[in-house]
Amino acid sequence: MSGRQTDLDACAREPIHVPGAIQPHGSLLVLDPANLDILWASANFEEITGRTPIGLRRLIEPTLQTWQASGANVYRARLEDPDVDMSAHVHQGRVIVEFERSTPAVHNQLLFRLTGFAQQMTATEVLAEALSATAHLIANLTGFDRALVYRFDPDWNGHVVAEAGNGTLPSYLDLRFPAADIPAQARNLYSLNRIRLIPDANYKPVPLIAFGKEQDAGAIDMTFTQLRSVSPVHLEYMRNMGTLSSMSISVMVEGKLWGLLSCHSRNPHHVAGDIREACDFVVQSLAMRISSDSRAETAALGVELARVHGKLLAAMAQADRWEEGLAGAPATLLELTRADGAAILSQDSFLPLGAAPEEPEVRRLIGRLSEPGAVADFYITASVASDFPQDDGFADGTCGVLAVRISQVEDSWLIWFRQEVVKTVTWGGDPHKVVRESGRIHPRKSFEAWREMVRGRSAPWHPAEIAAARDLRASIVEIVLKKAEQLARLAADLQKSNRELEAFSYSISHDLRAPFRHIVGFSQLLTEREKDLGERSRHYLQMISDSALAAGELVDDLLTFSHLGRATLSTDKVDMNKLVAEVRRGLAEETAGRSIVWQVEDLPAATGDATLLRQVWYNLIDNAVKYTRLREEAHIEISAALTDDGVLYRIADNGVGFDMAYKSKLFGVFQRLQRSEDFEGTGIGLALIKRIVERHGGSVDAMGTVDEGSCFTFSLPALPEE
Repeated sequence: MSGRQTDLDACAREPIHVPGAIQPHGSLLVLDPANLDILWASANFEEITGRTPIGLRRLIEPTLQTWQASGANVYRARLEDPDVDMSAHVHQGRVIVEFERSTPAVHNQLLFRLTGFAQQMTATEVLAEALSATAHLIANLTGFDRALVYRFDPDWNGHVVAEAGNGTLPSYLDLRFPAADIPAQARNLYSLNRIRLIPDANYKPVPLIAFGKEQDAGAIDMTFTQLRSVSPVHLEYMRNMGTLSSMSISVMVEGKLWGLLSCHSRNPHHVAGDIREACDFVVQSLAMRISSDSRAETAALGVELARVHGKLLAAMAQADRWEEGLAGAPATLLELTRADGAAILSQDSFLPLGAAPEEPEVRRLIGRLSEPGAVADFYITASVASDFPQDDGFADGTCGVLAVRISQVEDSWLIWFRQEVVKTVTWGGDPHKVVRESGRIHPRKSFEAWREMVRGRSAPWHPAEIAAARDLRASIVEIVLKKAEQLARLAADLQKSNRELEAFSYSISHDLRAPFRHIVGFSQLLTEREKDLGERSRHYLQMISDSALAAGELVDDLLTFSHLGRATLSTDKVDMNKLVAEVRRGLAEETAGRSIVWQVEDLPAATGDATLLRQVWYNLIDNAVKYTRLREEAHIEISAALTDDGVLYRIADNGVGFDMAYKSKLFGVFQRLQRSEDFEGTGIGLALIKRIVERHGGSVDAMGTVDEGSCFTFSLPALPEE
C-alpha cells in the first residue's frame, strides 16, 4: 500500500464521534442516568451558563427526572435563569445535556416565512426550482454568506445542484467534490445527527472536566451531541476554502443520506438554536418533496415498463420456448430496461440482440459472476471495468450491465448492456491532488474549477428498470416451471400408458402361444392320420402349419419385446468375444455348406446384462448371415473401436443392403425393408436390439447401399474402471 493511501485510510478512520471536547459556543454536562450525578462538565460551563455545574444540575434535576419517566429519548427546554437553551439526550448509558445562550424569540417571523415556503414548495413543479428556493430561504434565515444544496452520487462524490449567496464567497454551483472530502464515518454521522454548526473554524476545543471516576473523556460518544468538537482536518479544510463558519443539515430521503444543505460565511457566524430547528424543518420538507418526485417518476416509468412487460409475456406465450419469444421481440426487450443490447446465454447457446458484446467476452463476465461468493441471481453495474479491473472490459465500449440468472441448473442468464457515456465533469479543485506536509495528509487548498473527462461508465440503471428486470425474470421462471410441470404430467401419463401397453401386449402374446401350438400340432396329426389326402390338401396343411409356426415365432418375439420393458437388468462385466463365438456356434447349422469369410477382431469387454447382449449379437449376426444368402462368397466383419463416450461395436456385410431413404423405419416394430417371401423374419429383431441397447445407455445406427451391403453399429458406455 502506498504512503498516500495509508494517510487517506488513516484520515477515513479518524474517530470523530469521540473527540473528548466540545466547541466553545456552548457548554455540556454528562450525567449518570441512574441518579443524575455529574460525570463530566465542560471547562467553560460557568462562562456559558453563569452557574456552577452542581448548582445548575440541582436546578434542572426535577425536569430531567420527569423527562426520564416519560421514556422520551430527547428533551428540549428554555431556561430563564440562566437564560439558556437546554437539550438533553441519552446515548450509550449516559445523559448528555447541552446548553447554549438564548436569543430573542423570532417565532412569529419564522412562522410567516415557513408558511410562505410551504406554499412555494406546493406550487413549484420542477424539483430544481424547489432546491433553489430552499437554498435561498436557508440563506435568509441564517444570515450565512452562502447556502448550497449538495447531492451525493452513487460513489459518494458531491454535486452542488442549487446555491444562494450574497457574493461574498465564490459560487460553487454545478461543481463536484470527491468522496474523500467527506469520508464514510463523517457521512455516517450526518445520517444519525442531522444538524452540525461550526460558528468559528479557529475555535479552541473546550475540554471536559471529570467529576466522577471516569478519567478518559475520549470514551464519551458524542454522535448525537450538537456541540461536538470537529476534526482538525475539517477545520483546516474550511480555512482553505476561505470560510470560518459553516452549518450543514442532512437531507434524508427515505432513510438514506441524499445530500446536505451546507452553509458558509467568510467570518465567524453563530445561528441560534430555534433558527437551526426551523432550518431543519425546511430541509426535511425538501426531503419529502424529493421523495415524492422520485416516487412519482418511478411509478410513471413503472407503468410504462409494465406495458412493455405485458408485450414480452405475450411474445413468450406464443413461442415454444421463452428464449424464442424474447428473441422474436428484440426491440421490446431492449425497451424494458432502455438498454443498447442484450444477450440470452446458457451452457450451449448464445443469442445476442442489439449492440451486444462478443460471446467470449460475455462468457468471461458470466464466469466471474458464477464464481463462489460472487453474486446471487442479479448483477447491476454502470462500470463493469471498475468491478473487474483484472479483465480487459468489453471491446465494443459496453460499460453498463444488468444481468439476471434464470436457472442455476443450466446456468442460463438474461443480460442487458449499455454503452459508455463520456461526459465532462467540473470539480471544485483537482480531486486527485493530495497535499502532504511533515508526513501528515492535508486537505486540498485549491477549489478552483478543474475539468475532467469521465469515461468507463454508462448511464445508471433506474430503480424502475431494475424492478422490471426482476419482474421479467420472475415471469420467465414461472413459465419454465409451468412447462416443467406440464412435461412431468405428460411423462407420468406416458409412463402409465406404456406400462399398460406392455402389460396388454404381454398378456395377448402369452395367451396366443397355446392356440398357435395347437394349430401346428393338429395340422401334423391330420397329415399323419389321413393317408389318402391329395397332394394339394397336404400342401394346404403344410401352409397352415408353417403359418402357425411363423405366427408363434412372432408371438414369442412380441413377448420378449414387451417383457424387456419391465425386466430388471443384471449388469456385470461381459466378455463380448465369448458372446460372438457362442452365437456363431449356434448358427453353424444355417451356415453349413456356405462360403462365408469371417473377419472378427478382438472386442473390448462391456458392462451389461449378458443374456440381453447375447440377443443383440444373435440378431445382428443372424441378419448378416440371412441377407448374404444370395452371395457366392459372403463377407461378414465384426469389429469395435473406443470412443470418448464408450465402445462402438460394428458388424458389416456384403449382403442385399437397403435404401438409406428408409433408414428411419429400420428399428421400428414390424418394419421390414425386404419381402417376407425372400427373407424370413418377424420384423421385430432390430426393434428388440434398439430397446436392449438403449436400456444399457447406448445407441444404435445403420448405414447401407442397395445390393452392396450394410453396416450396423451399437455403442455402450465404457467400463467404470476405464
